[in-house]
Amino acid sequence: MSLIDHIHRCQSADMGKFLPWRVGAARAGWVRRDVAERLAGYPTVFSVGEGEVRLKPHLANYDHRSAAVGDVTRDLYEAGIFTGWRGEWFPVLEHFGAAPLLRLERSAVPVFGVHGYGVHMNGFVRDGDRIKLWVGKRAANRPIEPGKLDHLVAGGISLGLGVAECLQKECEEEASIPKSLAQQARPVGALRYRMEHQGWLRNDTLFVYDLETPADFVPRNSDGEIESFELMDLDAVRDILARGQDFKFNVALVVIDFLIRHGAIAPDEPDYSDLALGLWRD
Repeated sequence: MSLIDHIHRCQSADMGKFLPWRVGAARAGWVRRDVAERLAGYPTVFSVGEGEVRLKPHLANYDHRSAAVGDVTRDLYEAGIFTGWRGEWFPVLEHFGAAPLLRLERSAVPVFGVHGYGVHMNGFVRDGDRIKLWVGKRAANRPIEPGKLDHLVAGGISLGLGVAECLQKECEEEASIPKSLAQQARPVGALRYRMEHQGWLRNDTLFVYDLETPADFVPRNSDGEIESFELMDLDAVRDILARGQDFKFNVALVVIDFLIRHGAIAPDEPDYSDLALGLWRD
């Protein structure tokens, strides 16, 4: 497996399988065609045409939309259309920073193809002129990519949280990083991907951070999502990426970006431009 395969995997969505879901003039997400057929069974909430799914215009504000779509979402879950109810709300946004159109159960975000946002933080240590990366191993009970390799800190931005607030929360829960250290995390960009995973559309943007940790810092997970942490040389990280899909799918993108930015993937390598440009493809 080459590194570019990780990018191709995360840019693989066949959008012909989906219909745009609109709330007024805003595109709120993308709905799989068979799910759109089920939504047609809720004519007071959705209108389903040949080329799109629309929320009914009488649902004209945040509260009414959230309640109506929430009821349908619960029905879909209880019918077994999707699994893993989380009891956590995510905003449905036309674009980041806009007022939420409505709120949606977290596990239903891919079902409705809603644009999700998250934070991913590379934690690293300098060892002389070398850099080592903290790599977590996901717990075996995680609903997405159990047992795969992960970042020091990563998480979705739920309703009511800003990017910095989400990062602080995840730093505390996932790695027991004190606030004074977490505040030293440096924003280094964002990555965008759209892929099919577990039958649903992952339509995500990741805000990426780097944090250089002290040599004596040892992360400790407190929310049960990470089984263990290991400090790895960048060459070892690259070898794992080249070997297969040991890293969680979106983590692989962020790690490749880190390797490029820190010179572990050099411009004279054959796939360099494809890797660098592919990370930014929409």
